[in-house]
Amino acid sequence: MIDARPNPKYLGGTIPSSLNIPDTQIDKYIGQLDKVAKDKEIIVFCGGWDCEKSPIVAGHLKSKGFTNVKLYQAGEPEWASKNYLEVGTPVVESAFKKNSALLIDARPYAKTMAESIPGALYMNDEEMPALMGRFPTDKKTPIITFCAGYECHKSHVVANKLLELGYTKVSVYAGGLPAWKEAKLQTTAGAKKVEVATAPKKDTFVEGIKLGEDEGTVDGEWYKALIISDKIPANVAVIDVRSAAEYANGHINGAINIEAGKLKATELAAKLPKGKMVIINCATGGRAMEAFLKLKDAKVDVSKIFYFDANIKCDTSSKCEIKVNEPLG
Repeated sequence: MIDARPNPKYLGGTIPSSLNIPDTQIDKYIGQLDKVAKDKEIIVFCGGWDCEKSPIVAGHLKSKGFTNVKLYQAGEPEWASKNYLEVGTPVVESAFKKNSALLIDARPYAKTMAESIPGALYMNDEEMPALMGRFPTDKKTPIITFCAGYECHKSHVVANKLLELGYTKVSVYAGGLPAWKEAKLQTTAGAKKVEVATAPKKDTFVEGIKLGEDEGTVDGEWYKALIISDKIPANVAVIDVRSAAEYANGHINGAINIEAGKLKATELAAKLPKGKMVIINCATGGRAMEAFLKLKDAKVDVSKIFYFDANIKCDTSSKCEIKVNEPLG
């Protein structure tokens, strides 16, 4: 999906997961498609039936050799009337300053408690049946959901549930807390802790696995280095708990796909490889943490089960970009 409108309009609200290629700045933005196959379906849209920007961008894409370019002429207005939009940091910052929208943090509870956008309501997608009573009674209340960045789907799950319940002004801040922090905006973390000179902590290993600071985690930088160098120990089973579709789009080399969100703790435990050290991952760390906590809360032995708290984006050749998340402390 390609939004041909100016960047401020794009940031103000667009079709989720769309790329922005303004018709007046095509050369500046078209590099986003450098790795896109020429026969991949591309749908270009702008501000509705009377908007001439999308045909301009579509024509330019065809001139560059893209062979499957289509127009969504009704564009953003029709989409907004039927579904939720994705908004950028300026919109969320304005809503935060004016207190004009309810912000909802869809990440796991521990993540929300460690750091969030001030005033955000906790509403993890996995706990919605128990927490939905926290939703506003006024279905016209503007609501913006967010989670751990562009690879995190939790905010979209909550947004879809809100639409299902009849809420009419729902948006998703896809950049989430990472984009908010990158813009150096206020969070609930407060001032940084004062560093006190102490003796360095001794590294802790369990059967060759270096443990992280948070319960159940592996040391992020240690594990990242093993993934990048393709030297994950033979005694480690890498478990990717995302959906099959996400897994197919790219995963850590050798990872086994087990969609944990659809399984009870006992079912998940039964599917994990026996006789191995298990390290769970997802796209942003949230679902991996939830899988670990699901097993722990069900009294499953997690002494050899850990999770990798990181933002991970891999291509189909298993080449991965990894950003390790900060420990919750």
